[in-house]
Amino acid sequence: MYRYGSPYSRAAGAGRAGQRQLFLCMVALACLAGFYVLGRRQVEMPHVASSAPIIGQAWIVDGDSLRIAGTSIRLEGIDAPEWDQSCTDSGGQSWPCGRAASRELRGHIRGQPLTCRPHARDRYGRIVATCVLPDGGDVNAWLVRRGWAVASGFSRLYASEEAEARAAKRGIWAGPFVPPSEWRRQKGNHPRSRIW
Repeated sequence: MYRYGSPYSRAAGAGRAGQRQLFLCMVALACLAGFYVLGRRQVEMPHVASSAPIIGQAWIVDGDSLRIAGTSIRLEGIDAPEWDQSCTDSGGQSWPCGRAASRELRGHIRGQPLTCRPHARDRYGRIVATCVLPDGGDVNAWLVRRGWAVASGFSRLYASEEAEARAAKRGIWAGPFVPPSEWRRQKGNHPRSRIW
């Protein structure tokens, strides 16, 4: 027999309260995971994927971002050092690898018009695209192959180019460096924890 205030009714009430708390924790974790995934992934936008290529002369923002006719473009599948990021050479000396990546991209393009094929928009509203030179050369692949960017994203589209640059110790692979995504997270916060 269960009476209000008996040990049995208190245990049953505590069990229901525990189940409610567990349920609320699970819902909260699912929401947090969803926000994390949405914040990190590129958002596919049908009107972007079906739009015409963006063609024109590029203004280089940094090693993986540019503007064509006022449109901000993030190069797909790669991550270059940020403009103010430094790397370390094989002798342990610091050098401005972010500025070097931007300079190398500018030199590779040499004012030629680019054709950029949009695939998505990122969380900052930039078009995510693959860009090619008039001769058909993939600019994204070139940056990774020459060691001025790392392959990024779930597909790791440019993993073979990254392996080639790493083996040859080109660009940022000449010495240890913090991956650009981690450098952005750690800038001004904590000591760097992972160095390649």
